Amino acid sequence: MFNEEMHFESPIRWGMVGGGRGSEIGYSHRAAAQRDRLFSFVAGALDLNAERGKEFGMNLGLAADRCYPDYKTMFAEEAKREDGIQAVSIATPNSTHAEIAKAALEAGLHVVCEKPVTVHVEEALELKTLAEKQNKMLAVMYGYCGFQMVHQAREMVQRGDIGAVRVIQMSFAHGFHNTEVEKDNPGAKWRMNPEVSGPSFIIGDCGTHPFYMAGLITGLKVKSLMCSRQSFIESRAPLEDNAHVVFNFEGGAVGTLWASAINSGSMHQQKIRIVGEKASLEWWDEYPNQLRYEVQGEPARILERGMPYLHNDSPGVSANRQGGGHAEGFFESWANIYHRYALAIDAFERGDTQFLEGHWYPNIDGGIDGVKMVNACARSADQGAVWVDYD
Repeated sequence: MFNEEMHFESPIRWGMVGGGRGSEIGYSHRAAAQRDRLFSFVAGALDLNAERGKEFGMNLGLAADRCYPDYKTMFAEEAKREDGIQAVSIATPNSTHAEIAKAALEAGLHVVCEKPVTVHVEEALELKTLAEKQNKMLAVMYGYCGFQMVHQAREMVQRGDIGAVRVIQMSFAHGFHNTEVEKDNPGAKWRMNPEVSGPSFIIGDCGTHPFYMAGLITGLKVKSLMCSRQSFIESRAPLEDNAHVVFNFEGGAVGTLWASAINSGSMHQQKIRIVGEKASLEWWDEYPNQLRYEVQGEPARILERGMPYLHNDSPGVSANRQGGGHAEGFFESWANIYHRYALAIDAFERGDTQFLEGHWYPNIDGGIDGVKMVNACARSADQGAVWVDYD
């Protein structure tokens, strides 16, 4: 069961760039970071409109002089304070991530960045080098990987419960953009602009989530891939609103990914199925407290979060905030991840490299893999759906 008594002598002083009024992602970051009292939200550059951002920040409880017009001002002014921020989360459009993350690291801050961490692979690699030089945490927010049953799947694969992995099926195929919603939705519009979003819309926006989980659960690395993508809403071209990707993994396993924003009638359809030589596992984010376990020749089993038959010696599996049978969801997953970020930041500050070596959180390596995958998909699709090397 989750230990709510765990705390630091002083919470980590934390700020945000982006995530202003009306931002679902901004609210998710704030709710998750403050859930366990390990972070204290003290500063923000929340909006491109300085007055609107200041009003919003003050409504959230920030002091007026710590509601900043832009991230550069925030980093400079906070550095002058004895109680300045120690960490920052970046919840801005994709094309701005690299420059903001670089400035934050150079200012001596730990960073949590929305995915994709950058548009280009070279930028992500440069950020990793800078984070190592500054000895700061650089994390990427994959919000679904805090669910306990994702970690149960990981433990079962790693302990050999399903045998060698043969096939990985991934999907994140919703229907909420099956019409040209971006005409009246600014939050959707920038995602379909290649100057802001980068080389991909739906693969980068949604497909990277199950892709990250595939790597987390199986530990397998991609060798090559082939991508076919479409713009069913023609105005979105050259970015795709539907794509199918085929993967070859190291060791002989194969996989597929369906990423779509035009799957009419679907809520999320974010699923991952791991097929092994002895059994298969399947997890669906609309039923996150359950994991389907199918052994060849036996009845299918539904494993439930919070039960003693799980691999509860894994911190990821045992991070229960309620007992089994009570539904835990999106915000619990995010809070679990921010809890792990806090423990990582504390270890960085104490110089505890031994703890960090054994401590999982979605770090820059996962972010780099996501950027590589998106760029490889674009290369493949733009050449007519040909096979390309992952690296």
